[in-house]
Amino acid sequence: MTKVLKIILRSGKDDAIKRYHPWVFSGAIKKMDGPAMDGAHAEVFSNKDEYLGSGIYQDATIAVRLLAFAPQRPATFDIGFWQEKLRKAWELRSLADLTDNSQTNVYRLVHGEGDHLPGIIIDHYNGHLVLQIHATGLYRFIDEIAESLKTIYGRQLKSIYDKSRETLPATFWSDKKPKEFFYGEADSVEVTENGLKFFVDIEKGQKTGFFIDQRENRKHLMSYANGKRVLNTFAYTGGFSVYALEAGATIVDSVDSSARAMSLCSRNVALNGFQDKHRAITDDVMDYFRTTDQTYDVIVLDPPAYAKHQHVKHKAVQGYKRLNLEAIKSVAPGGVIFTFSCSQVVDMRLFYATVTSAAILAGRRVRVLHQLHQPADHPINMFHPEGHYLKGLVLAVD
Repeated sequence: MTKVLKIILRSGKDDAIKRYHPWVFSGAIKKMDGPAMDGAHAEVFSNKDEYLGSGIYQDATIAVRLLAFAPQRPATFDIGFWQEKLRKAWELRSLADLTDNSQTNVYRLVHGEGDHLPGIIIDHYNGHLVLQIHATGLYRFIDEIAESLKTIYGRQLKSIYDKSRETLPATFWSDKKPKEFFYGEADSVEVTENGLKFFVDIEKGQKTGFFIDQRENRKHLMSYANGKRVLNTFAYTGGFSVYALEAGATIVDSVDSSARAMSLCSRNVALNGFQDKHRAITDDVMDYFRTTDQTYDVIVLDPPAYAKHQHVKHKAVQGYKRLNLEAIKSVAPGGVIFTFSCSQVVDMRLFYATVTSAAILAGRRVRVLHQLHQPADHPINMFHPEGHYLKGLVLAVD
């Protein structure tokens, strides 16, 4: 039997764990006894030697990602353990009517801490699964995870693609090569979301290929797009653009700095038969705002994460303020803005205050119509508030 790594925390460093937060930081560790290697089965104890939980160790700032809390004490993280965890994640998506839905066959199966599987992301694309591991210690179990997925999906499974080469450090791959396809293969993957069709590039696309977390917000846009001129910024592969066109927008302009993204955006628009009302514009979004003389009734702001760490939060806030200022200045009177932040370190309160600052600088009257967030297949662990990363506001501008 593999020896378990025993970790004892410093005095006072066990409070978060007792509140079921799934991370143990290296600075909280007092001492360790056992094999301190990436992927080691770790049991965590308080300074008074109370068992707190079990997880996977790695030599990093987040030293342990906890997969079980006291009194649960798994003897091993074998394939049976992973099957149970992944089955529960699948059952939650079934409860949300996503696993057998003729109108939507793209969803997130595992959302890390939100599914009590910290460091693991798995997205489902019409029978194709894309897996991303965010911790080197967890990568030791990728074969067990892949085998468990085969069991859960059975004949419905077309492929399992590992995209962890983008989420794990380059040094990790210095002596190994990503396996990539664990099962099957995929060329061009076509999915259906709320009855609309999209091509997804799971190998070269951003993240796992498609921004699944905006599914409900894209649908929400349809209520405001009929008969309107719509600008979709940071458009990527055109999710919001296709929905706006389906809703009856008179023209949709998609802007993104990536020519490759714009090419796929145009392909998705054409796939749904809306190419005559769409323009794909390869440009920096801020430059476009400052140079265009086109006016829009609806503007979508869905930028990439401006801040992934606390030390750049201030710079990110200034970026969000400048972006929202340009949009509020540019939108037609009586127009609507959908504005988002996916920066984990910028919470809703700060995002709201930042957009308010932009509205003050613009000198226009602005009202909040809706507050938006991530959908049910991106659940938020109540004991891990960092998981609430996607924030959105729908603004009416006089």
